[in-house]
Amino acid sequence: METKQRSPAEQKELIAKRIGPIKNKIMVMSGKGGVGKTTVAVNLAFALQMKGFNVGLVDADLHGPNVPKMLGIEDIKLNTTPDGGIVPARIPIGMGRALEAISMAFFLEKDSPVIWRGPLKMSAIQQFLADVEWGDLDYLIVDLPPGTGDEPLTIAQLIPDITGSIIVTTPQDVALIDSRRSVSFSRKLNIPVIGIIENMSGFMCPHCGKEIDLFKTGGGEMAANELAVPFLGRMPIDPEIVKDSDLGKPFVLNHRDSDSGKAFYEILDKITMEK
Repeated sequence: METKQRSPAEQKELIAKRIGPIKNKIMVMSGKGGVGKTTVAVNLAFALQMKGFNVGLVDADLHGPNVPKMLGIEDIKLNTTPDGGIVPARIPIGMGRALEAISMAFFLEKDSPVIWRGPLKMSAIQQFLADVEWGDLDYLIVDLPPGTGDEPLTIAQLIPDITGSIIVTTPQDVALIDSRRSVSFSRKLNIPVIGIIENMSGFMCPHCGKEIDLFKTGGGEMAANELAVPFLGRMPIDPEIVKDSDLGKPFVLNHRDSDSGKAFYEILDKITMEK
């Protein structure tokens, strides 16, 4: 990925031109890794596109760019425009519509690590925002890396008029502690918190039919109440989600009537109602 030299004013102007007109710009965050944040971001973007919205998806996790794998587009090669802009990957949804996506994975050889310090990472994120030809979007979903470090801070400071953040957590105490930090991060930067999603909340045993609380349950809702932010809902553990993610197929495509699919679409309705 070639770094372009621009003044801060030029960069800011380009970002405002590309991102400013987008109606809804949502950051998907988590305080720690392993809570299913990227799974939520990918399926949220895909489901919004299926509902008829025009959607773009930014994979801002430079060190763990897994969005292309989950969308089944790892081998796509990106094109550029005559003026040097980047054409995002386009994933056909049907009815002439396509989900647009950008990720560091498109610029790397397979299994190559990103061994960069802060300035290079910030430059890459700036290019994702300033150089990608997003077009006329209703939603831009940004999948952030875990935590509240360089990348989330850069995104939060560069994107004009962010609609809000969605915090993904599991019911475990250690995850909830970190999710509270994500809420505090959003508030310090004057970003509205759209709500908290409690992922991996319960598991329905396929043998006995009973629900098992593998990672406890209810912690996300309790944290939302304590912090006075909306609770968007619970997502149960579902082996089909794991299987679909490995196959590059968002689970919302084929499992809308499953418990996890119903839970996800209830969450989606709350998010779009807020808009």
